[in-house]
Formats: sequence, structure tokens, C-alpha cells
Amino acid sequence: MSIKKSQEQVDQWIKQHGVRYFNELTNMAQLTEEVGEVARIIARRYGEQSEKESDKNKDLGEELADVMFVVLCLANQTGTDLEASFNKKLQIKTERDHDRHHNNEKLKS
Repeated sequence: MSIKKSQEQVDQWIKQHGVRYFNELTNMAQLTEEVGEVARIIARRYGEQSEKESDKNKDLGEELADVMFVVLCLANQTGTDLEASFNKKLQIKTERDHDRHHNNEKLKS
């Protein structure tokens, strides 16, 4: 599914189930909370922290989807075409970073 289609789906969901968008500051706080949940799973499952029993059944995919949902909300309510912005950013990174990463000795191991 395209990012544009995802933005449309989120907008329809908000209109049908969510009453209205939370304001941008509330959504920013929610985004921070959701990213924190992703960080907790990553730190404990793939990092050096031990994983608590209560965290073992957490679904990383669901948590990443929560992040995406809030990002899509923020894009919608600020009038951002996230698909166009993503494509532009990917092109910039491709042009800027191609040689940089291939020449990075730290990545060659």
C-alpha cells in the first residue's frame, strides 16, 4: 500500500472512529511515547538489557505500526504529503550517501 493510501486510510479511521485528530502537540507526545515502547523492546530483545517476562509477548511490529499511525496523523493534520516528502528524502540520501557509506571502513567488517 502506498503512503498516500495509508494517509487516506488513517484520515477515514479518524473520521469514523476517532471523532477528530488530537492536536499536534498531543500527537507529538503520543509519538514520543510510541517510539519509547519500540525502544524498550529493541533494548531488551536485541540489546544488552534483560527482557522482562511482561515484555516477552510484546509485538515489535504492532509497536512500529503505532509509530506509523501517529506519524500519518501528524502528516494529515499538517497538510504534509508524506509520500512525496519520503521520495524526495530518499533521493537526497541516495545522492548524498552512496559513496559515503561504501567508503566507510566501519561498515566493511
